[in-house]
Amino acid sequence: MKAVVMAGGEGTRLRPMTSSMPKPLLPVVNRPIMEHVLRLLKRHGLNETVVTVQFLASLVKNYFGDGEELGMELTYANEEKPLGTAGSVKNAEEALKDDAFLVISGDALTDFDLTDLIRFHKEKGALVTVCLTRVPNPLEFGITIVDEAGKVERFLEKPTWGQVFSDTVNTGIYVMEPEVFDYFEPDVSVDWSGDVFPQLMKEGKPIYGYIAEGYWEDVGTHESYVKAQADVLEGKVDVEIDGFEISPGVWVAEGAEVHSDAVLRGPLYIGDYAKIEAGVELREHTVVGSNVVVKSGAFLHRAVVHDNVYIGQQSNLRGCVIGKNTDIMRAARIEDGAVIGDECLIGEESIVQGNVRVYPFKTIEAGAFVNTSVIWESRGQAHLFGARGVSGILNVEITPELAVRLAGAYATTLKKGSTVTTARDHSRGARALKRAVISALQASAIDVRDLENVPLPVARQQTARGSAGGIMVRTTPGVPDSVDIMFFDERGADLSQAGQRKLDRVFARQEYRRAFPGEIGDLIFPASVFDSYTGSLLRAVDTTGIADSGLKVVVDASNGSAGLVLPSLLGRLGVDSLTINPGLDESRPTETPDARRAGLVRLGEIVASARAAFGVRFDPVGERLSLVDERGRIIEDDRALLVMLDLVAAERRTGRVALPVTTTRIAEQVAAYHGTQVEWTTTSPDDLTRVGRADGTVFGGDGMGGFIIPEFSSVFDGAAAFVRLIGLVARTQLTLSQIDARIPRAHVQRRDLATPWAVKGLVMRHVVEAAGDRDVDTTDGVRVVESDGRWVLVLPDPAEAVTHLWAEGPDDASAQQLLDEWSAVVDSAGR
Repeated sequence: MKAVVMAGGEGTRLRPMTSSMPKPLLPVVNRPIMEHVLRLLKRHGLNETVVTVQFLASLVKNYFGDGEELGMELTYANEEKPLGTAGSVKNAEEALKDDAFLVISGDALTDFDLTDLIRFHKEKGALVTVCLTRVPNPLEFGITIVDEAGKVERFLEKPTWGQVFSDTVNTGIYVMEPEVFDYFEPDVSVDWSGDVFPQLMKEGKPIYGYIAEGYWEDVGTHESYVKAQADVLEGKVDVEIDGFEISPGVWVAEGAEVHSDAVLRGPLYIGDYAKIEAGVELREHTVVGSNVVVKSGAFLHRAVVHDNVYIGQQSNLRGCVIGKNTDIMRAARIEDGAVIGDECLIGEESIVQGNVRVYPFKTIEAGAFVNTSVIWESRGQAHLFGARGVSGILNVEITPELAVRLAGAYATTLKKGSTVTTARDHSRGARALKRAVISALQASAIDVRDLENVPLPVARQQTARGSAGGIMVRTTPGVPDSVDIMFFDERGADLSQAGQRKLDRVFARQEYRRAFPGEIGDLIFPASVFDSYTGSLLRAVDTTGIADSGLKVVVDASNGSAGLVLPSLLGRLGVDSLTINPGLDESRPTETPDARRAGLVRLGEIVASARAAFGVRFDPVGERLSLVDERGRIIEDDRALLVMLDLVAAERRTGRVALPVTTTRIAEQVAAYHGTQVEWTTTSPDDLTRVGRADGTVFGGDGMGGFIIPEFSSVFDGAAAFVRLIGLVARTQLTLSQIDARIPRAHVQRRDLATPWAVKGLVMRHVVEAAGDRDVDTTDGVRVVESDGRWVLVLPDPAEAVTHLWAEGPDDASAQQLLDEWSAVVDSAGR
């Protein structure tokens, strides 16, 4: 006997899950519903099966193929238009005309004894046998009454409670003789229960009802879909579960990584090659699909997560369904009954309320509160560029495919035959992405100079030597699982805002240029890069007095690429130095704030015991510098900026220094004391760079370890700042602690507030209005100056749903009071 599996329905009640996936392919415990149906058929000897398809038919065909993997023979009957439950089977009549056949739905989960159903059909000599079951709520089904012999007496499709005369319903499973096709025409929309069966009964044909024992669930709603998962996990339905039961009710599939510190409270299922980190809690009835990553601190309870989903740290998912290829970012919360479609992005700290539907390919902005369904438009702000270029989680937000598209867009903004310099840090992720970048550039008629692993300042300097631009791939500072793809202009500086917008437009339109075969770009590897860099640096920066000073310094390379340039640099400087952590460590391409602090403490201990003049610690890519004084005490980054400013200004006695508006106003006092003046810039690095390369600029810095030494370059450069500092200390004969002690203490407080994109403009208007008659500076954001000199800066983040606030006063308490006052203004406007 053959079987017919009906797999053509659209499953409209299950949208958005079925917006991009046919209902029979919806996974139940990580296996499509229809696969459970096919395995049931095989268990009962029904190996030859015809599958009727219509909606998204190719996806069903591609998944199951000819059935060989299941040990079955599958053929397909394709409907050009919806033909109803009977019409779709009639469409397959040619394959079914020789013998009795069984009809079953491809989207209902059951373990009925089909062998006994077929036996009943043959014993009764029925033309049609309808498989029936008893349910507590028959409103959504066709109810049926049979007599003592099992003959059907009455049908009624989807009754009201006033019409309910039985709890015995039609399951949509039938055994039929081929003669049934004689009773209706082909290519016409016809239903079994509504059209064919009433006609057969009117003519007295033998239609019997078989009341089946066992499990049956019509997976037609979101509630029934989630219930089906729980029932499989509870063992209420006899189906196969892939994987190993590592403890009662806890199923883990092949290749899954579950950290020993994860909490698993079954019954639950973890799919193949999923990764569950330490501190995750998975509660009962949770299903985690294949290749899903669940980060530390996440909590899932009765959540159904489809394949290839990323679930960020501290996320909270309860009773929801998450479609495949979706990213749930840090601390997001998705409530009971919510459904997130395929390939969505749910931003950090956003909340999706219960029963909300988010349709496929949508973005929910960070910090958003979503209480209505998102169908047509994203609730988010698409930002390609952030503060560090294009940033995101490796292989989640930043994939090789994205790197290729970005590089192709960048190449399209340049002339054919241009040269682009590429570089990376020492991480494996950066190496892999850079290879993708190089391929895309060459395919777009761009020649590539690949520096491989070099410090970021070296990449910038080499880019400025004849390239049209540059691309650097590095691990995001302080975030080991994220990467930055940084784009440089012809001077090696970050792309300007205009350049970013141009790249953004090309990327959004996907208007990539492709080279003809004879135009494919060349790839070269420049030699002596580090010698060239150090030679240029030592020629540009004043090193007078270093060789005769007898200074001893301790240099911490942080096991990063900064260590690659130090041997050449220190050897030429002629300074007595001790280098620590010089080797590359691929497992530590960046460092967390705690690791950085611990490294500085250790550096301080070494400086004090070695009686060195000071110690410096490079960040892993050699862009930023941290200081330790001769006593081994850490000089915080904001103080280090003032120390460097004091030294430079004291020596130059004229000129201009570039500082972001977030810097303490004590910097103005220090600069003015030595005859220099401050030019305030925005917080954007490219704005600091713009001022840094202007005539008359003698210094720049951002208060976070980034220093600009204009005589050498207009970008942050840790090695240049190091050489400049050695020269200054050698010539002044003052220790860093002495310089630090003569600078007044600053009292600057900072706070970040979540602010939805939709109200950012409103927030800034409220801030301006609240400022009243106070002095207002709009260099970057809104800086409000009180009559007593205290000030607060309110600055919306360009890439995240956040507003930043800084406040400065004569003491910490005063600054904190001001911060509280203006935080209330921002909060009230954002409500």
